[in-house]
Amino acid sequence: MASGGTSEAKVQVELKPLKIIQDLQDMTVLLGQPLKMHCEIFPGNVPGRWYRNGQLIQSNDRINILQRAKNHRLEIVNSTIHDAGDYTFVPEGYSQSLCAKIHIVDPPRVHLESLNFPDNTVTIVAGNKLRVEIPISGEPAPRVVWMKGERVILDSGHRVRAETFSDHTSLTIDIAEKEDTGNYKIVLQNEAGEAGASVKVKVVDIPDPPEVPLVTEVGGDWCSMTWEPPIYDGGSPILGYFIERKKKQSSRWMRLNFDLNKETTFEPKKMIEGVPYEVRVFAVNAIGVSKPSEPSKAFVPLAVTSEPTMLVVDDVTDTTVTMKWRPPDTIGAAGLDGYLVEYCIEGTDDWRVTNKELTEKTKYTITGLPPEAKILVRVRAINAAGASTPRTLQHSILVKEVIEPPKIRIPRHLKQTYTRKVGEAVNLVIPFMGKPRPKVSWLKEGETVDPTQVTIRNTDCDSIIFIRKAERKHSGKYDMKVEVENHVDTAIVDIQIVDLPGPPQCVKIDEVWGGNVALDWTPPKDNGNAAITGYTIQKADKKTMEWYTCIEHYHRTCITITELVVGNEYYFRIYSENMVGLSEGATQTKDSALIVKEGMQLKNPEYIDHDFKEPPKFTQPLINTFAIAGYNATLNCSVRANPRPKVIWMKNKIAIIDDPRYRMFSNQGVCTLEIRKPSPYDGGMYSCKAINDLGDALVECKLEVKVPTQD
Repeated sequence: MASGGTSEAKVQVELKPLKIIQDLQDMTVLLGQPLKMHCEIFPGNVPGRWYRNGQLIQSNDRINILQRAKNHRLEIVNSTIHDAGDYTFVPEGYSQSLCAKIHIVDPPRVHLESLNFPDNTVTIVAGNKLRVEIPISGEPAPRVVWMKGERVILDSGHRVRAETFSDHTSLTIDIAEKEDTGNYKIVLQNEAGEAGASVKVKVVDIPDPPEVPLVTEVGGDWCSMTWEPPIYDGGSPILGYFIERKKKQSSRWMRLNFDLNKETTFEPKKMIEGVPYEVRVFAVNAIGVSKPSEPSKAFVPLAVTSEPTMLVVDDVTDTTVTMKWRPPDTIGAAGLDGYLVEYCIEGTDDWRVTNKELTEKTKYTITGLPPEAKILVRVRAINAAGASTPRTLQHSILVKEVIEPPKIRIPRHLKQTYTRKVGEAVNLVIPFMGKPRPKVSWLKEGETVDPTQVTIRNTDCDSIIFIRKAERKHSGKYDMKVEVENHVDTAIVDIQIVDLPGPPQCVKIDEVWGGNVALDWTPPKDNGNAAITGYTIQKADKKTMEWYTCIEHYHRTCITITELVVGNEYYFRIYSENMVGLSEGATQTKDSALIVKEGMQLKNPEYIDHDFKEPPKFTQPLINTFAIAGYNATLNCSVRANPRPKVIWMKNKIAIIDDPRYRMFSNQGVCTLEIRKPSPYDGGMYSCKAINDLGDALVECKLEVKVPTQD
């Protein structure tokens, strides 16, 4: 019987050497596919254990470990990423082991379904930041390349860049621009394969401005406008347009519609006629409102005129119709450019324009018409706004010549003798009527009118006699004859060209008694082709020979001059006068009349006559002075001379002749020049010159015209 304790024994079993018939093989397996490893060793009944990465592998629903004789198998039904690693089979009782590397690979895949974007399109508003993250998978981790067109997007880009992580890749656009719109391609590659996908990026923005609007038509307070849509709609459909207008001289724009205008046409209204306007357009999409278009060209709302008035037939021939009318009652700010005349054959609607260019006159002749035709005529008024409503003649017109007997319409002032002065122009217009165009002829005193002396011009409705510079030989009776076929009308125009008369004849002293002298004369030989209307009688003392008027407009040819001074000796002269004026010269008595006291016999002492003649000499010169503009001014000087000198006033050395602004007087040697309401232009150097047979003298002064100042 044992009393307890331990004992130890060593048993040594001799194992057969391990022989590897088939070693484990390195394998690459697609993810999800079965993984089958086997080896074959000898001896065949040796069990063993399987390890992965040093960890013992146990059988389960997915992993089967099998041994059949010398074959050892490891089967994994559905491989996963975690099944990859270093596999080792260790036979029991042996120090040797069998090893193999297993690689689990997965082809790359892009998981776009997680984006939840319709049609894989990502929409971003311009100016915003876009970041798109797309899940990816693949074993080993795939290489990812982003591309837009042929351009590769790098991860080092500044504004646009692509980044890849273990489970996703991303595209980042910091500030989106419309040029970023497009198709972005993703390419994934690993040793298991290649995959690709596309993502559309749509950058939306407000649209570009529409094209410049075009104003196609204007009215009195409205216009029609049209425009082209913007070239770039912002990536979003155009929803409509806003329209604004302003006066050209203003800077304030006014919105015309608050509901979007869907069309590319619009009619602004309630504008002021005659005022220039501009319009512009905004485009609208879902993102917002565009910038405004460029303003249209300035336009002026203008209304067409009302229709012409009082359209009537003025004349008809075998091939022409002459119409006349009155201007429209309402013209407006657009004014009136002219008229358009149209006609059509009765029974048709083929209206034909007769005047290719507008006529500004209110009378027009339609030519080239077929004889015997019946036509309708209408007239339109045209201005910048267009054509008015036509004024149509209510009845048709038969194109046929109507004979109208001639009729001369002598103006009232030509029914009596027509008088003109020598040197004046004669321009007489004598209207007449008659159809067709009458034949006009003129005779003077039964003889043909000399065309070198008198110009005659005939028109359809009047005849004109023109004499550029009338002479007395142009006086006479002019016979006018107007003929239309067998019809004749005549008239006489009496033209009298008058001139100044000659001086009276045979002026003599009939008798002298007391302070009276009786004169007698005969009418002038030449009355100037006009009746003598009177005479002007003047006297002069023999000592001074200064002439003074005794009486004017005297009608008889004899007169008694009274109240003469006793002791003086007088000469007398007489002017003739007709409707033109006084004769240029006068007839003087050859003898003088000595006035003596009655009842005394005067014995003339014997003496030698003193010669009183002397050349002109100014006793009082002109003085420099000034005048106020608008107030009459006078210049005075005095001169002594015998015989009486001729006085000439000059401004800036130019003689003053027949100027209504100046009046000149000379009395008892005092010479006066009156300047009526002078202006600054009347200032200058004025001079007075006296001339007689013995010599001449000159004085001058400076006149300054001042303008009164305004308080």
